Amino acid sequence: MAPIMAAMTSFFTAPDGTRLAYRVTGGGDPVICLPGGPADSRYLGDLGGLSAHRRLVLLDPRGTGRSALPEDAASYRCDRQVADVEALREHLGLARVDLLAHSGGANLAMRYAARHPQRVGGLVLVGPGLRAVGVEIGGETRRALALRRKGEPWFPAAFAALEAAIEGADADWDAIAPFFWGRWDAAARLHHAVGQPVNGEAVAHFGAEGAFDPEATRTALAAFEGPVLLLVGEFDLNSPPVAVAECAELFPRATLVRQPGAGHYPWIDDPDRFVATASAFLG
Repeated sequence: MAPIMAAMTSFFTAPDGTRLAYRVTGGGDPVICLPGGPADSRYLGDLGGLSAHRRLVLLDPRGTGRSALPEDAASYRCDRQVADVEALREHLGLARVDLLAHSGGANLAMRYAARHPQRVGGLVLVGPGLRAVGVEIGGETRRALALRRKGEPWFPAAFAALEAAIEGADADWDAIAPFFWGRWDAAARLHHAVGQPVNGEAVAHFGAEGAFDPEATRTALAAFEGPVLLLVGEFDLNSPPVAVAECAELFPRATLVRQPGAGHYPWIDDPDRFVATASAFLG
């Protein structure tokens, strides 16, 4: 696992008065990075060494990391947090920004690009969450992808937990976790342990009713003129490649890359390959 780099923490104020934090690491042109979860952005580290190519501006979503808890829990909704990203862009004094988003953060990035297309240069979606654009992922899709890992020693227990979740039982995410990694080794176990969301209220409200408008978002993204990279791990159970490919078709200028041997955290599974792909796209 790439080490989590020391980064300078700064603060700005969202339109509703909530004090939000972000970390800056690396040099070069800035890229605003949106984590999934919603969770503390520290789990992104320096994205496998991408900070050697670009200045990473890693936002802690409201109620996570060093960002303050909002007074109104409804402001955790994905559509409401678009204003937080726009406030960060203004705070940084940037006319246009490149955005990189992981997992659930991709929903926020796509909603931002749909609302402020003229403010976005390039868009990088890593293992993207797809609720913002209404791409459904069925249990059979996840099951078929999971079965490709049946030779792994952890497979029986993990697959049993996955089957239970598909059938509607409460998900045992710790048991299912190995499916989210290309290698379930010590580094993956550590990253899983420290990178999980801790603010249940933020998670619960992020996708609450009204958070997404897939039809309108699809229409807006069909007119988005910027380049888009969708990078997904070959074994990503959270964002299966077949579903991410469907999302890629929504953009006029999309590039889809499947990273071999990787799961939901491709910068951990193979940082050199991840950085080569992302840095080449970002320029």
